[in-house]
Amino acid sequence: MKLKKTAALLATIVVMGAKSIYAQQLTKAQNQELLKAGQGAIVKLEGFLTEKTAQIPYQKYPTPGPQYIISDDPEYIRVPEAIALRENVVPGSVRFYLYNVNGVVEPQKMDRKIIAMIKNTGKGPMRIKMLKYVSQKPSTNYFKLGKEGLASFLSAEPNEVVRTLKPGEAVPIDEKLDQYVVKYDELVHGFYEFLIDQPAEITVLQTDLKTSGKDALKRIGNVLPPKSKSGAGRGLYGVSNYHVQNTDVIDTKNGTTTLTVADGITDPWVIGREGTTGQQSKLAGNYGVMYEVELKWKSSDGRGLALVTWNSRSGNSKWCSGMAASMKVSEGKFKDGVIQLPKDVLVTKGAPEAILVQVFTPSKPGEEQTIRLTYSPPGASCLPTPLIFVPVDLKP
Repeated sequence: MKLKKTAALLATIVVMGAKSIYAQQLTKAQNQELLKAGQGAIVKLEGFLTEKTAQIPYQKYPTPGPQYIISDDPEYIRVPEAIALRENVVPGSVRFYLYNVNGVVEPQKMDRKIIAMIKNTGKGPMRIKMLKYVSQKPSTNYFKLGKEGLASFLSAEPNEVVRTLKPGEAVPIDEKLDQYVVKYDELVHGFYEFLIDQPAEITVLQTDLKTSGKDALKRIGNVLPPKSKSGAGRGLYGVSNYHVQNTDVIDTKNGTTTLTVADGITDPWVIGREGTTGQQSKLAGNYGVMYEVELKWKSSDGRGLALVTWNSRSGNSKWCSGMAASMKVSEGKFKDGVIQLPKDVLVTKGAPEAILVQVFTPSKPGEEQTIRLTYSPPGASCLPTPLIFVPVDLKP
């Protein structure tokens, strides 16, 4: 989650489309390859992929959502025992994204535990109900955790189990984290959304294997400072959900167009507050923020519309060598639902590789239809991950 920082705004914005300097046209062979490909497959489009594609003008505005906390600064916890995040939340829904790595090298590399704790700070019993729950075993395969974790989160259903905490009592948000051994350079990746009915304190800590999360919470006092050299950010953020809609109807006759969100420029990073310092915090990457996208389109020339994505920043640095994402997409040639991108291999490397997300077919000539997507910036991947809409000839 290493991205360049840019200024951010929370107001609704209108992003104006820029004219492309390239007239992107699929070859007949590329058109056929897209039509033959399975959903989530990598298709090589030699000479086609570029960041200089005409952008889809859109409106974006925040929608009601949970309080949002992310723990990813410092991304690498370099000391054997410390608190990496501490935030207070009020009764209601909470989304919590855990993204921390055992980075201890001094006095030597050592196995650790990284645990997220929740403490009832209210005056009455607190009930916790999980709405979405993703628990993964720590791993050095960050791409796998990011892709599979997001897919599981998008597919998750509420858990009917309700836990109750007495005032002052603390428990792990994810009980499995109290059991996992986190080796050096392994990522602890968790994605949770839950309901609480009392105010609470959320703490992420690193400790030794013999100490429980409850005991570590009582013992550890040092909170690591934010704004380290790695990580997207940490704190409590004011936006957890966005609605995105295009201002101009996509028409296949106009050629290839691209929707780009989470780039830090046209779509600024969300702003929040870091609880231990009270300072403003910027979430570089908008990781964990959910974008509900509705795009109007039509076909004036009888062609369909293929949606592809690619690793547009593959040449930027060693950190951007691969991209793995997940997305929920509405029905087209393939049924609606959550798809891992790519589906059959872990990552896509870069151009000329594109990942086929969906192929949308026209109904009546010139009739408007709606494409619906749920997108969230993929953890461990560089951004942006542009969504490219390519007119395709559906005739064999």
